[in-house]
Amino acid sequence: MRVSAKAAKDPGSGATLPEDSNMAWLVQPRLVNDPFSDPTLLLDFAFARRALLFDLGDLAALSAREIIRTTHVFVSHMHMDHFSGFDRLLRLNLYQPRTVHLIGPPGLCDAVAAKLAAYTWNLLGPNSADFRLIAEEWLPGAPGGRSLFAAQEAFRRRELAPPARTGRILLEEGDFTVEAALLDHGIPCLAFALQETLRVNVHRPALEAAGLPVGPWLTAAKQAMRRGAAEGTEIAIDAGRGVRLEWLRERGVLRAGPGQRITYATDLGASPGNVEALVSLARGSDMLFIEAGFLAEDGAMAARKNHLTAAQAGGIARAAGVVHARPMHFSSRYAGREEALRQEFAAAFGAAA
Repeated sequence: MRVSAKAAKDPGSGATLPEDSNMAWLVQPRLVNDPFSDPTLLLDFAFARRALLFDLGDLAALSAREIIRTTHVFVSHMHMDHFSGFDRLLRLNLYQPRTVHLIGPPGLCDAVAAKLAAYTWNLLGPNSADFRLIAEEWLPGAPGGRSLFAAQEAFRRRELAPPARTGRILLEEGDFTVEAALLDHGIPCLAFALQETLRVNVHRPALEAAGLPVGPWLTAAKQAMRRGAAEGTEIAIDAGRGVRLEWLRERGVLRAGPGQRITYATDLGASPGNVEALVSLARGSDMLFIEAGFLAEDGAMAARKNHLTAAQAGGIARAAGVVHARPMHFSSRYAGREEALRQEFAAAFGAAA
């Protein structure tokens, strides 16, 4: 909600992002539902058949295509409005030969097992599609549980060794990492941040001036730059042509910039520990999605329920120095008063409503 002098509309979030005609986000974030409904954030990879989910609330608004290309789901906690989408995720993936990872707080493995135990799987067996669910638990400084549920085994629970993790990093790949912070909601609740390693984009005018075609080879070139490949790396354009990575950089065909950071936080009270942990996780984010459920006039109620007021959420966004912030997860008691929540949030964040 803080607008820079030059800004371009982000259709997914409804917020504004810095204008740069030569750059585009690797991941496009989009809240799946309206602010009074279940909070779930889709992280859609712009140039790949892949998506991530932060939280697992109602997924009815997502297409089957979007759900089937989701590889990892990061669950903040297992209250119903953050976990009820499990059934749709399962239903659409059931006959797909693929693996979906669910990562969340302690108790996630038991929750997945309980969900799966509610159904009869007598039609599944060794000849079924090889669909697998891997549930992983995270708690700072402690090995978490990890369980495999495979369709070919009728989703019988099998315990796996806990993954080796560093600090608060839950997932680390060449293009990005996903980090977490532990918050208190009366129960353990996780906030998440995706950090893009390096933003690499194609400058179309330079590409055309060089007489090079658009094609899959550009994705390979961008991936090579992100992973720090040597300047002399040869990128195959087609069967008969190739080009060196350094040439693409020198001609300005490929341009690099700082990777974006997207943070998601919901269901937390405004305790000093929560605020400190979330500010640390969200610091400098390009976009923060944060719950802002109550008006300040109902601050005592928000505290009892371990939720933030809109003013508290805006204050956290301001303290973290985020570029843009979007409030979400509004209490249904304010139906018809959405603008009041947004204005209170904007006033604390320091932006126009």
